[in-house]
Amino acid sequence: MAKESGKMKAIWLENQKISFRRDVPAPVPGEGEALIRMIMSGVCSTDLELIRGYYPYTGVPGHEFVGEVVEAPGAEEWIGKRVAGEINLTCGVCPACLKGRSHHCLNRTVLGIMGHSGSMAEELVLPVKNLIALPDQIPNEEAVFVEPLAAAVQVLEQVHIAPGMRVVVVGAGRLGQLIARCLKLTGCDLKVVVRRESARKALEIHGIKAVAAEELTNGSADVVVEATGSAEGFDLSRRLVRAAGILVLKSTFAGDVSVNLSSLVVDEITVVGSRCGEFNPAVRLMAAGLVNCKDMIDSIYPLDQGVAAFERAAMPGILKVVLTP
Repeated sequence: MAKESGKMKAIWLENQKISFRRDVPAPVPGEGEALIRMIMSGVCSTDLELIRGYYPYTGVPGHEFVGEVVEAPGAEEWIGKRVAGEINLTCGVCPACLKGRSHHCLNRTVLGIMGHSGSMAEELVLPVKNLIALPDQIPNEEAVFVEPLAAAVQVLEQVHIAPGMRVVVVGAGRLGQLIARCLKLTGCDLKVVVRRESARKALEIHGIKAVAAEELTNGSADVVVEATGSAEGFDLSRRLVRAAGILVLKSTFAGDVSVNLSSLVVDEITVVGSRCGEFNPAVRLMAAGLVNCKDMIDSIYPLDQGVAAFERAAMPGILKVVLTP
């Protein structure tokens, strides 16, 4: 149940600064909503980019979580269930929603990113329609990866990857590691560009080939997935993709990129923007043991050490930092 005091502990983002607060108003669920007790919440690269000015958000950040439903007015069957939650809160009536593109709802808010309080708190609220119940065989340390794994799987929803296709992932950070683990399932000729030995080892444990950028030839890849969150990563990705190939952009970051649009036209490059993904495919992969994620957890911090957790997550080469209540 929500606290009688009406206050809770939470991480707070304001004016691009992170702090820990004990007096954030506790959320109250309305009809069709669920009050969720946070079990774990992951620090994402997007959370770090919010601090750098990616989007002018003020409030509780966080959108990667596993939690337990403690209230659900009108949907009491959800109480006690362990859940993850789709991060886009949609209207259901705009043209995008009516055409099945609810991730691009014209009136959407986004958990912990745009207009809706996030998961780095003792409690959060989401519409029941956004929840997905988690099978018992998925431990919390895996379940906290459902949202980023769904984003990784989205690449396979958007681009057909056949066995033998030459695919390069540029960037072996949090998301790049997950994308690579998903792409490996297709049987493609997969290489991941790395800069750090720790990233190389994390990939090689899963049988994924890690390479340095200078080992690759320009125009040698059928598909390139850019996941660095940097202008330099975009430039490398563009050079690696062959004529009439596919360039998948997976990064969100605060900054601008200079693009030679003529080269994209002349080489007939297909550019695919890729953001969120559906949760069900990610949960099925986890439940079947086809994609494992918990080895990516670097450290776990209590909520009141959230500032230190963000500092740790911002260090070069660190994969997943997780918060608990």
